[in-house]
Amino acid sequence: RAVAMSVSHSSRLNKLVREQYVRLPQDGLVQVTYVWIDGSGEGVRCKSRTLDKEPKGIEDVPEWNFDGSSTAQAEGSNSDMFLVPVCMFRDPFCLDPNKLVLCEVLKYNRKPAETNLRHTCKKVMDLVKDNHPWFGMEQEYTLLGINGHPYGWPDNGFPGPQGPYYCGVGADKVYGRDIVESHYKACLYAGVKICGTNAEVMPSQWEFQVGPCEGIEMGDHLWMARFILHRVCEDFGVVATLDPKPMTGNWNGAGCHTNYSTEEMRREGGLKHIEAAIEKLSKRHDYHICVYDPRGGRDNSRRLTGHHETSNIFEFSAGVANRGASIRIPRQVGQDGCGYFEDRRPAANCDPYAVTEAIVRTTVLNETGVETKDYADH
Repeated sequence: RAVAMSVSHSSRLNKLVREQYVRLPQDGLVQVTYVWIDGSGEGVRCKSRTLDKEPKGIEDVPEWNFDGSSTAQAEGSNSDMFLVPVCMFRDPFCLDPNKLVLCEVLKYNRKPAETNLRHTCKKVMDLVKDNHPWFGMEQEYTLLGINGHPYGWPDNGFPGPQGPYYCGVGADKVYGRDIVESHYKACLYAGVKICGTNAEVMPSQWEFQVGPCEGIEMGDHLWMARFILHRVCEDFGVVATLDPKPMTGNWNGAGCHTNYSTEEMRREGGLKHIEAAIEKLSKRHDYHICVYDPRGGRDNSRRLTGHHETSNIFEFSAGVANRGASIRIPRQVGQDGCGYFEDRRPAANCDPYAVTEAIVRTTVLNETGVETKDYADH
């Protein structure tokens, strides 16, 4: 018996018709799609404009503006917000020479919007650039039907228990691989530093990895990878949620595990620097939990239970090859005596700018407590 899948109406439109228009020449004109983070701190918005020639670098893309009262970022009486281009990618949807441009959002007075966490992250990364901090982030997400139910799950019930789905193969093991592979290719085309993907432990849950990226580049590339994911899912008529615990019960949650190293950690004998950094993190657990999801830890409290490959949100722990710890040192790193470590606490819906900034503040700038220093005047 055929089962009607819960997909959006627009996904059922004839995409071959669209292809006819995508191939039309543009006579030297270029479509530029501006992408920014909205007032939720999780959602992304976009709008497009025409430039009269292909921008060769980010400096060739002009500032723009938008109505912040419609994105929960301003009041209607003073609603104009500035879009400041910061990172440019090829457009995998409209194709060359068209561009996707990630933007910072500034308020009417040119100060960063409340959810513009890139602004301070950039300052911190500039301060520590001689340490060459590298990051790799593992973005887990869950595919949902347009009805909010995990894609491919029975309408009135649950799939079999977790076990056969992680890195699985087969129609009864994985759901939505077409979406995952399309996203992967789109990111490669765009120039996003995507480095892998796999099916996750819960059916309909997937992961992609971005990195290694140095400094501010980590947040830029992960946010653009998220935008591309949502845009690909739009074409297929499904929804990608970054909710850290989309299904209650005996199902894995979704995180954004963050791999991190400095130059001295990567050198011979770097393990002692890794251990020193972990010691600093152990004394600042509460601060990190507060910035590792958009709601000060409330989202993560549903996920970090000490079960389903997580540590308990109230406890800090570290171990070699331990996926139930706050911080995992990969076994190979323990054997080599140098490399990186993995912070397993960030939630799937974290802001990568906030996460990478917090790690650097604690491990390189030696901040302690829950307050952060303002380095604007230094």
